[in-house]
Amino acid sequence: MNPTFYPCIWFDGQAREACNFYCSIFPGSQKLSDNGMVTIFEIAGTRFMALNGGPAWKPTPAVSYYFYTGNESLLKKYYDALSDGGQVLMPLGRYDWSPAYAWVIDRYGVSWQMDMDDLPTTQKIVPSLLFVNEKQALVKEAMTLYASIFPDSRSLLEAPYPPGSGTAEGMLLFAQYRINGNLMNAMSSVIRHDFDFSPGNSFVVLCDTQEAIDQYWHALGHDGQFEKCGWLRDKFGVSWQIVPSILPSLMADPTKRDRVMAAFLSMSKFEIDKLMV
Repeated sequence: MNPTFYPCIWFDGQAREACNFYCSIFPGSQKLSDNGMVTIFEIAGTRFMALNGGPAWKPTPAVSYYFYTGNESLLKKYYDALSDGGQVLMPLGRYDWSPAYAWVIDRYGVSWQMDMDDLPTTQKIVPSLLFVNEKQALVKEAMTLYASIFPDSRSLLEAPYPPGSGTAEGMLLFAQYRINGNLMNAMSSVIRHDFDFSPGNSFVVLCDTQEAIDQYWHALGHDGQFEKCGWLRDKFGVSWQIVPSILPSLMADPTKRDRVMAAFLSMSKFEIDKLMV
């Protein structure tokens, strides 16, 4: 059985506010749970976690959420709402790859790409990784690694740079993969940037068993960095949270919450048996 797999955005006390903002903009949105620290919500077929993690990290443009709207008038609506109080990286207009596209950072520092193209799936928002600076040639390697770790994964599209671009032969400009049954995009840039992957954007992997936790923890963390409370950074710097699926229900129980929190704050990799004591 595939583990549940979805993006997490780090906020400094604004998780609930941001969730309400996104749910007011996007169709088919709903808040699934909210305990003050973690808000889980779904917009346009994609589940998100909003985490009140404090001031240590902020979202980074190295991870964006690519919304395939299927409608130019809707794209304009989302563009106006998300850019209000934010920053426009690429204004709404025609580009080589799309007749209508835009890239903005919203008022909470979260990066969104919007395209009038549609997807023949219920998932309309696709997490997108941007490999920059010394990592610009690693798109293929990263996506191949993720596809090898998760079930139900394969390459859907790989677009190399055109001849004469000054890049190494076969270096990917854009790729789209199915990872664990979910769509994921990856891009590279030859322009120097002042950002990189960080815990400001991460991916949650909910596991039903200790065996699954062990598997994903070691596979994703190999040659990376293991951190506290189920967090790790893989060899490319992308952050992941490997979490037991029972944790949300344990944290929702007021008779168990404090004990469970004290237990997992002392852990690096989650150990289910110690949470259940």
